[in-house]
Amino acid sequence: MPMEKTFNAAEAEPRISKQWQDQKAFAAGANKSRDDSFCVMIPPPNVTGALHVGHAFNNTLQDILTRWHRMRGFDTLWQPGQDHAGIATQLMVEKELAKTQQPSRAELGREKFLEKVWEWKGQYGGTIVEQLKRLGCSCDWDRNAFTMAGAPGDPRIGHENSPNFHDAVIKVFVDMYNKGLIYRGKRLVNWDPHFETAISDLEVENIEVAGHMWHFKYPLAGGATYTYVEKDEDGNITLEEERDYISIATTRPETMLGDGAVAVHPSDERYAPIVGKLCEIPVGPKEHRRLIPIITDEYPDKDFGSGAVKITGAHDFNDYQVAKRGGIPMYRLMDTRGAMRADGGSYDEAATLAGAVARGERTLSEAEADAVNLVPEHLRGLDRFKARDKVVAEITAEGLAVMTTSDDPRLGGKKKKKGEEDSDPIQVPLVEAKPIMQPFGDRSKVVIEPMLTDQWYVDAEKVVGPALDAVRGGDIKIMPESGEKTYYHWLENIEPWCISRQLWWGHQIPVWYVPGEEDWYAICAPNEEEALKEAALRFPDGTDFRIVADAQAAAEVLKADIALMDTKDEGAIRQFEGPMVIPMFRDPDVLDTWFSSGLWPIGTLGWPEDTEEMQKYFSTDVLITGFDILFFWVARMIMMQLAVVDEKPFHTVYLHQLVRDEKGKKMSKTTGNVIDPLEIIDEYGADALRFTNTAMASIGGVLKLSKDRIAGYRNFGTKLWNATRFAEMNGAVGADMAPRALPANPQATLNKWIIGETAKVRETVDLALAEYRFNDAALSLYAFVWGKVCDWYVEFSKPLFSSDDEAVAQETRDTMAWVLDQCMILLHPIMPFITEELWDNTAERSKMLVHADWPTYGTDLVDAEAEAEMSWVIALIEGVRSARAQMNVPAGLYVPMLGLGMGDNAKGAWERNETLIKRMARIESLELVDAFPKGCITIPLGDASYGLPLADIIDVDKEKARLEKSLGKLAKELGGLRGRLNNPKFAASAPPEVVEEAQANLAAREEDEAKLKEALARLAEIG
Repeated sequence: MPMEKTFNAAEAEPRISKQWQDQKAFAAGANKSRDDSFCVMIPPPNVTGALHVGHAFNNTLQDILTRWHRMRGFDTLWQPGQDHAGIATQLMVEKELAKTQQPSRAELGREKFLEKVWEWKGQYGGTIVEQLKRLGCSCDWDRNAFTMAGAPGDPRIGHENSPNFHDAVIKVFVDMYNKGLIYRGKRLVNWDPHFETAISDLEVENIEVAGHMWHFKYPLAGGATYTYVEKDEDGNITLEEERDYISIATTRPETMLGDGAVAVHPSDERYAPIVGKLCEIPVGPKEHRRLIPIITDEYPDKDFGSGAVKITGAHDFNDYQVAKRGGIPMYRLMDTRGAMRADGGSYDEAATLAGAVARGERTLSEAEADAVNLVPEHLRGLDRFKARDKVVAEITAEGLAVMTTSDDPRLGGKKKKKGEEDSDPIQVPLVEAKPIMQPFGDRSKVVIEPMLTDQWYVDAEKVVGPALDAVRGGDIKIMPESGEKTYYHWLENIEPWCISRQLWWGHQIPVWYVPGEEDWYAICAPNEEEALKEAALRFPDGTDFRIVADAQAAAEVLKADIALMDTKDEGAIRQFEGPMVIPMFRDPDVLDTWFSSGLWPIGTLGWPEDTEEMQKYFSTDVLITGFDILFFWVARMIMMQLAVVDEKPFHTVYLHQLVRDEKGKKMSKTTGNVIDPLEIIDEYGADALRFTNTAMASIGGVLKLSKDRIAGYRNFGTKLWNATRFAEMNGAVGADMAPRALPANPQATLNKWIIGETAKVRETVDLALAEYRFNDAALSLYAFVWGKVCDWYVEFSKPLFSSDDEAVAQETRDTMAWVLDQCMILLHPIMPFITEELWDNTAERSKMLVHADWPTYGTDLVDAEAEAEMSWVIALIEGVRSARAQMNVPAGLYVPMLGLGMGDNAKGAWERNETLIKRMARIESLELVDAFPKGCITIPLGDASYGLPLADIIDVDKEKARLEKSLGKLAKELGGLRGRLNNPKFAASAPPEVVEEAQANLAAREEDEAKLKEALARLAEIG
């Protein structure tokens, strides 16, 4: 059957994809012909995820490398899988429960809720896998892994063949805990009040919102005063007054209740007289108003605001560092829901205790400070933002707000109306309306609260050294180099890594608690059975351990009569009168998903077992991922693998930027510029999207995705399809034909030339892919396939196919079939669907293209004489075409051409290709001359020149006027663009993508100007 007129991607892609799946074409080791292995680990998308442009770009590059290595005979594995996405999945399931009017998470309880999560995962969790298959991703889908595989309740849906990832995660936690690398501590974290959990920085969106800056007075203790002096840059006094307060500014007045100090810069002379003194927090019941010290620290900016900063260590990340440096107590004000605390003792007791601490009469441990509730009774239980309003109102009513004079109604003033007498401006509180960056939970969409909580941490300082050494020593290469600088900066300033989350969906912390001497004693064990064994060592024989839900349930088990007795080991335990019943409960927290995904390279290969896959594929080869998770995932994988198995997880990290729209703007639903890759695949086919992704993948480059560009690369596929149909019509290829071999000794110059061009592009593509220059590989293939094969070779071959010499025609059929095979093979990693379809339609094949042998021929196939001759022919045709276009010569008009200084080689090339050149350049004749007459435009080529006598063919004056008019219009555009770009204000204030677009426009217009000037110069030759 002859080929269809067009490639129907919508019909062909699912059919071809099924063939690949049915034949296990992507299985690990498929098409293996050498001992070398190649392994890529997919950055696991969230199990809740759907394919977006970032996934499409990232996975296209991985697939190119995987297909390339598989065709070269490597023992290849592209390991797929999904991340369990703790917070995202829990949110989806809770929404599903609410939508279907089922009991809520709290009503179900932990065990029943997790059953619902597993059900949801089995029903919806494979969405992105099917979407990646539509993109053509050649992962070993039978090995699809999951970061919760093997966890309690796992029905093994979708990952029956994947390793038990849960056991690997738990083993690593226990081992690191026993080595002192994991501990529990109280630190400041990003707290999501909606989900009531700590979250990572990556899950926080900092959004600019309309905010306010309030200015308040903190009165000095005992009515003390000082002389406040402000000076200008020259040291001249601009303000001098006696003050009995220090002024601070804040965007979060509700946190004043937890202030531990006011800080000023050590060099700020204005406050030198009062450093070390106490000041009063201007909120709360007057009789229990708290005093806090005025301290110095490098953190305050003396040139910003008043230069004085309130320090609330439990609710601000910068303040937290100041508090740690200064030994300032950190008082937590809010509960897990973001409401003001309602627990603990009375406010007057708490304020009295805090006052003693401020005066140096008491010290508090972290836990003791956290237990102190400094929220006045009338504010307890209020939402934090409602409490803010009350705090502001109370301070203002007491006269402790800094006041200003204004007639601005926005500040509470009143403008004079027409006819009214002048009056003094009204005094109003100083409140600045200003934009502020506010952190929001990326999924909850609520304001994140910095919160001092107990969490589990990896002592990152103890494991970071080998990870730094691996990159510094060149064992791991990060591309581009700017990524290495970022990597060093983060790891050299690393903080403890918070690995716990207050969720139910995830790997539950493998720690159990039993009563200890003063508090709960922690037992870290891989499972409950092992925990019970260890607990038994601390208590007398016959002790009955009762597993309970939590600390509250455990406390209820404990009886009042407690006596101390020696244990079998060191220390002491609680002894109960009557039967010995010891409660034991498991830590309710789960591990951060970054902890489990940090073990992705070994967990997916079956570690801790010494599996065949571990022996073959670890360490893996290249990791391709986004720049934004260099620290959150990449660096942590390096740290974890080195800490756990003492080996690097991969040798190369290829980092890419965010995929943006064609103008360089970030895609967002709000802006309306989101490109859905699935819609693109529906409209243009997967190959067009893949080629676009590849063509824009320059190392470290900005990724701009354009629908017009995608459409263009679909046309590229169509061009190859049409060239193959041309070959079929000329008997070169056919579905029932045997594959043609490379002619052993080609005679035709054209065939020798295209064979050499094929060899050169093969070498170019291999080198580009080896160096991760995906765009160079794509653009080289584009230029070769479209320009040299589909245009020049197809056109030049026509007279050879109709040659009276059957040997020439047969050689051309063999050559064209071989060249098209090479096009399919070389393009397959980038455009797998259309090339697989063409492969099946052009010969009887022993195997699918996905397993075809990658070519190894070299540039010894290049025939220098053939290359020189065909290059001359093409350059002459292109030169004539360009000149005709510039001079506006009618497209179908044949014109005479003059030759000046042609050598023997040029003359021979003309004679052998005269018919082609005349037809393709619309040349009527060639006459050799000693000098060009007037009225000629010239085309230099090599040592010769060629002239087109156009004086009698075109209206020179009319063409000159047209070009000058175009130049004049262009000059105005250029002036505007240059003026804009030379304006410092534009460069400073415009978004980077706007500046970049203007620069690109200027470059394009300047190129147009150069072409127009060249055309005018040619017209001048005519006269």
